[in-house]
Amino acid sequence: MKFKVRDLSLAKKGFAKIDWAEAHMPVLLKIRDRFSRDRPLEGIRISASLHVTKETAVLVRTLKKGGAEVVLVPSNPLSTQDDVAAALASEGVYVFAWRGMKREEYYEAISRAIEFKPHITMDDGADVISTLHKIYWRVKDEDADLVRRSIREDAAKYIENIIGGTEETTTGVMRIKSMEREGKLMYPVIAVNESLTKYMFDNRYGTGQSVLDGIMRATSILIAGKKVVVAGYGWCGRGIAFRARGLGAHVIVTEVDPIKALEAIYDGFEVMSMKEAAEVGDIFITATGNKDVIRGEHFRKMKDGVILANAGHFNVEINIRELEELSRSKRKIRENVEEYTLNDGRRIYLLAEGRLVNLVAAEGHPSEVMDMSFANQALAVKYLVEKQLDLKPKVYNLPRMIDEEIARLKLESLGVAIDKLTEEQKKYLESWEPGT
Repeated sequence: MKFKVRDLSLAKKGFAKIDWAEAHMPVLLKIRDRFSRDRPLEGIRISASLHVTKETAVLVRTLKKGGAEVVLVPSNPLSTQDDVAAALASEGVYVFAWRGMKREEYYEAISRAIEFKPHITMDDGADVISTLHKIYWRVKDEDADLVRRSIREDAAKYIENIIGGTEETTTGVMRIKSMEREGKLMYPVIAVNESLTKYMFDNRYGTGQSVLDGIMRATSILIAGKKVVVAGYGWCGRGIAFRARGLGAHVIVTEVDPIKALEAIYDGFEVMSMKEAAEVGDIFITATGNKDVIRGEHFRKMKDGVILANAGHFNVEINIRELEELSRSKRKIRENVEEYTLNDGRRIYLLAEGRLVNLVAAEGHPSEVMDMSFANQALAVKYLVEKQLDLKPKVYNLPRMIDEEIARLKLESLGVAIDKLTEEQKKYLESWEPGT
C-alpha cells in the first residue's frame, strides 16, 4: 500500500493550501532550489512523523527535490489536514494519515514509518524514535505493543540502517535527552527545537498566535476582559501570554521555576500558584510539557463556564480522567468543544479533547514562522548525511552558522539589510589589549 488517506478527491483543495504556504515560505524555497541542483539527499530514505499540514507538505517536497524518498505519518491523531494528505499522496508521497485516527491506527502508521527502513527519522514529539527504542530495549509499553509484531521481533535490523534523526519540539527533545542520559540512545539526533531560529520564533510567535487562533475558532468568545491563566512560562508560554495580553486579556502565569516566574513578573504579568489561579481564571492554557498540570483539586475550585485548552504536545497536561470522574454528564456542544457538567452543576469546557488546540481547532503556526523551523529540519537532514561518520549516539544542536544562514535568508526575503563588521571592528572584538 503506497498511501492511506481519508479521501483522495480532496487533493485539489490540498494543492491550493500548499501553494498558499509556499508563497509564504521563501527560505525553504531557496533551500529547495539548492537541493534540486546539488541533490544532497540522493538515495536517502526519511521516515517523518510530523503534523500533516500545508507547511509540512512544503518541507516534504523540499526533501524529495534533494533526492530523498519520504514516508509521512502524523505526530498527533487529530492534527492531520486531510486535503493536504490527499494532495501529497496524489503526487507520490508515501503518506499514512487522516484526522481522527484511533490509537491502533496511529501506531499502525508508526509501524509503516519504521518498516520503511529509514536512514533518517524525523520526529515532532519523538513517537517514532521512542517507540523504536522501547521495542529495541524491550521496555514494556502499551503503545509499543501496538506496533506490528514483525518489528517488535527484530527492532535491531531497523535501527542498524539509521544514520541519525531530527526532533522538532520541546517535548520530543526532553524524551530524547532522557534516552541519552540513560545510555539508551542508539543513533545521533539533531535537536532542531534548540536552534535559535526555531524556538525564538516558532515557539514564541507561532505558538502565541496559533493557540489564541485555535481558542477563538473553537469558541468564538471575546478574549478582551477575560482572565487568562497560562501554565508555564517557557518560550511557548510567554508567546501565549503576550498575545493574550495584546487581545485585552488580564494574564496570570503559573510556574514551578522561580527564575521564569520572576521573569513573568518583570514582563508585567501576575504570577500565582495554580491553586490560586483556579479560583479566578476564565480561560486556562497549559504549555509546560508535563502531566497533570490542571487536575481534580483545581477543577473543584473553578468558576462555572471555565474554558480549558492545551498547547503542550501530548494530551496529558489536563487530567481528563479526573475531570470525567467529577462530572455527571458530558456533551459535544461545538466542534472541538466538550461541555463537562460537574456534580454540583458547574460547567467546564474542554477544547480539542485536551490535545494541541492550535493544530486541532486551527491550522497550526503561520507559514512564515514554519519557514524557519522547516529550513532547520531540511538543513539538519543534510548535516546528518554529511557528518554521519563523525557523529556518535548523542543529542546535537545545529551549528550556529546554520542558524545565522537561515536568519540571513529570512532577512533577505523581507528586504532587510543589516550592517557588517569592518575589519577593524572584528580585530577589536577579538583582542584583549584595548582597555578603558
